[in-house]
Amino acid sequence: MLVRDAMSTVVLTIGPAHTLRQAARMMSARRIGAAIVLDPDTSGLGILTERDILNSVGAGEDPDRETAQGHTTTDVVFAAPEWTLEDAACAMAHGGFRHLIVLDGHGPVGIVSVRDIIRRWAPLRAGRRQPGVLAG
Repeated sequence: MLVRDAMSTVVLTIGPAHTLRQAARMMSARRIGAAIVLDPDTSGLGILTERDILNSVGAGEDPDRETAQGHTTTDVVFAAPEWTLEDAACAMAHGGFRHLIVLDGHGPVGIVSVRDIIRRWAPLRAGRRQPGVLAG
């Protein structure tokens, strides 16, 4: 199975000047854990995740003053739609993150998350005993 089969194609794109509270509200409303941060001044892509926001708030920073720019990961590992889900899962495990921006030749086309991968893999194992279910 490929990344294109599991990725979310409706993604949230925000600018670097959005506050963390604005980003959190938009992410919460869409029930997603990451936003692509597009900086038109640098033509660069970054990612802001729920973990980035949580770390900022946990450090006592004001989410109404802190901006995405200050908390965006810019050293991003990108996936291609043709990657296998195994390739994506290995990249996530190796890098210690839960989201990959998916790029084609023209820019971002989606995001794939650990949850997206699990949703695709779980039905393949439907015939196996489910965790937490006792065999009779």
